[in-house]
Amino acid sequence: MAEEKKEEIAVIEITEEYMKERIYEIRGQRVILDSDLSEIYGYTTKAFNQQVKNNIEKFDEDFMFELTDDEVEDLRSNFLTANLNSKSRYNPHVFTEQGLYMLMTVLKGPLAVKQSKALIRTFKRMKDYILENRDLIGQRELLQLSMETANNRIEISKINSDMISLEKQISDVAEGLKDVVTKSELADMMNSFISDDDEKWLMFNAKFSSADEVYESIYRQAKSSIYVVDNYIGLRTLVHLKNSPTGVNIILFSDNVGNNKLHNIEYTDFRKEYPTVKLSMKKTDGIFHDRFIVLDYGTADERVFLCGASSKDAGARITSIVEDYGIAKYNSVIAGLLKNSALVLPK
Repeated sequence: MAEEKKEEIAVIEITEEYMKERIYEIRGQRVILDSDLSEIYGYTTKAFNQQVKNNIEKFDEDFMFELTDDEVEDLRSNFLTANLNSKSRYNPHVFTEQGLYMLMTVLKGPLAVKQSKALIRTFKRMKDYILENRDLIGQRELLQLSMETANNRIEISKINSDMISLEKQISDVAEGLKDVVTKSELADMMNSFISDDDEKWLMFNAKFSSADEVYESIYRQAKSSIYVVDNYIGLRTLVHLKNSPTGVNIILFSDNVGNNKLHNIEYTDFRKEYPTVKLSMKKTDGIFHDRFIVLDYGTADERVFLCGASSKDAGARITSIVEDYGIAKYNSVIAGLLKNSALVLPK
């Protein structure tokens, strides 16, 4: 009997140069063609798109979209090496970076996990290079990149947290069934990406948590107002506030001191990017050292959190956030801050 031959899958080595040649800007977003991703993951383009189609509810238009005829023609004209199939009856789909992260939750198997890890690490190296050479690019480009990086880090942290919670539920249900495997490949992959060196951690509610996720989770609990008292503010301070509940009045009390001050160009661009965030700033007039977060000041829902570090630096060193239930003592302090003049940011 002739020995059956097994088809070997050629594994693509993912490098910065490889990805730079396959990332295009379309509709103002950086995207990757479905044909390039199918090669990376060892699928035919048809089989790859079928996997996506089977999970189409996960891919909103800001994650994936189909190119128009004009966009395909522009791509073919401007990028001769673009991986476009001229014989296909359908226009290709493209994936944004957020869509790529969602794709990693769909594709299964050892090769998919391996390539997903490689993609994430490659993107991180590419962004790290730009940040290390920030003098070579403009402030606005750096601002946009910083916001994207912070957003992605927070989103990946949320996915990881959700997977851990889901595994705990599965484990509880399957307790006593020794043959059941509950460890998720995705959680492993996310954990390998969010290493102790990459992620920033702090102590909150008696456990170590992602610093970015802690601040966002606190702000999401506000019903009417968020007051942040912190003399050291930066872009990361603003990014934490981007998903605050609509209509909540946010005031940053700060003298904006330190080497990496918040500048007006960053503040202005943030407001353009997130116009629904109702944000203003006042001075602290040099009398504050500690950092506070006050939710719903002057209401029955008022809460106060003491923060060991500024939110823009949270997790860089060992620090913690603690809720203080003796809120009455803060009322006169906040009342005084509300009388202070507006903070003017440097250009």
